[in-house]
Amino acid sequence: MAERAASAGAAVIRQALLEGGHASIIVATGASQLEMLESLVQEPDIRWDRVTVFHLDEYVALPISHPASFRSYLWTRFHARLPLPVRAFHYLNAEHDAGAEAKRVGSIIRNHTIDVAFIGIGENGHIAFNDPPADFDTEEPYLIVKLDEACRKQQLGEGWFKSMDEVPTRAISMSVKQIMRSATIICTVPDERKALAVKNAVEGGVTPHAPASILQEHKYCQLFLNRSAGSLLKQSEKAFSL
Repeated sequence: MAERAASAGAAVIRQALLEGGHASIIVATGASQLEMLESLVQEPDIRWDRVTVFHLDEYVALPISHPASFRSYLWTRFHARLPLPVRAFHYLNAEHDAGAEAKRVGSIIRNHTIDVAFIGIGENGHIAFNDPPADFDTEEPYLIVKLDEACRKQQLGEGWFKSMDEVPTRAISMSVKQIMRSATIICTVPDERKALAVKNAVEGGVTPHAPASILQEHKYCQLFLNRSAGSLLKQSEKAFSL
């Protein structure tokens, strides 16, 4: 699953480099992206020095030294492991003035066409930190959002924090519309605990109460699941027969 997702995304990057000489991508974090990023950094024949990278989301007021920092995650698991330095990597630094940071990076991404966004789906159906009911209408590239209890429990359950009291209550999140502006979306979702969110995203109606359902309206979104994550889908046995 993770290798196939990375391979599909890498093919988009190579094509963008071939056609335009440069590429712009979005990368996500969290447990769902670990193996995908591990595979992506090993993909051959990518001129990373011609690739601009945007950060999907980050906790407000969390220092980079914290084990749950997404800036730290992306540096150690992706950025620092690339064979070439990227053209630019636009991290989100929400330690001090999150509102100003959202505007700063938002003004940069407005001037880029995103070739591929690598994302996941949360247990509550969120994409980025757009928890339900998500804002499908805002044109702002980045938002300051309040994290709901289900989202915060997921972060605790995945081992990023020692207690609920430690889990931040706010974050900078890329907006739904900005994610949907990506030419290609590679969505990687492992784990049975996300099976209901996947079912709602794929087989339910498009609704802010199941934020990932908006992906049904994207022209080129590829969803990569393992058997557990897809176990509640009606066609799961057929889809996972290979």
